[in-house]
Amino acid sequence: MQARVILQYLPNKLKGHNLYVLKFKPMNKLRNHWFQVGFGLAIASIISLLLWHNQLSSFRILLGVSLITLFLHQFEEYQLPGGFPRMINKAMFNSKQTDRYPLNSNTALIINTTIGWLLYILAFIFAEHAVWLVIASILVSVGNVIAHVLLFNIKGKTLYNPGMATALLLFLPLSIYFFIFIAQHSLVHPSSLIVGLILGVIINYFGVLRLITLLANKNTPFVFK
Repeated sequence: MQARVILQYLPNKLKGHNLYVLKFKPMNKLRNHWFQVGFGLAIASIISLLLWHNQLSSFRILLGVSLITLFLHQFEEYQLPGGFPRMINKAMFNSKQTDRYPLNSNTALIINTTIGWLLYILAFIFAEHAVWLVIASILVSVGNVIAHVLLFNIKGKTLYNPGMATALLLFLPLSIYFFIFIAQHSLVHPSSLIVGLILGVIINYFGVLRLITLLANKNTPFVFK
């Protein structure tokens, strides 16, 4: 069935730029199920690493595991137990429209796949050839640990929030091991470390928090179910 296309303006702050959002009907399914796709990719990635680990360097295997931790973290946030969007909208932005503002399902798709998946996949592909990029991806994991364990709990006055378990059990130990690994194997030069750390901070702020507010729209049709 041919997709129905609806043109809709971006939030008010961007309307002056004459930019549009194309809302494709099939894309609605992706907006609502991308994290389930990610879980399937996690399973496929685990199987692939088990089958072909002998053909990969230890560093690349580590980055494959890092990608898997991202998929599982997102699944905890949005599916099991889920509830991350409403949590962050209320705790961080004191929103009364927690199902759509400021974080909506379209922004979540962009942040988690276009930025998140792409960054971690590129890190896996280039590995030793772009350690600065790998460091940036790991710093996103570190940022998630800080946000879920401290920031979200303090702001929301909670002891747990969706994504915290995988942040503590997966992101944290992997990030610690990563920096030990690159130090022991002399994989990083000071310049690569500096570039990676700066890029990681930029992605954490502008690619996540700033993008949420930039694409915020109280009248968005992209509502979390």
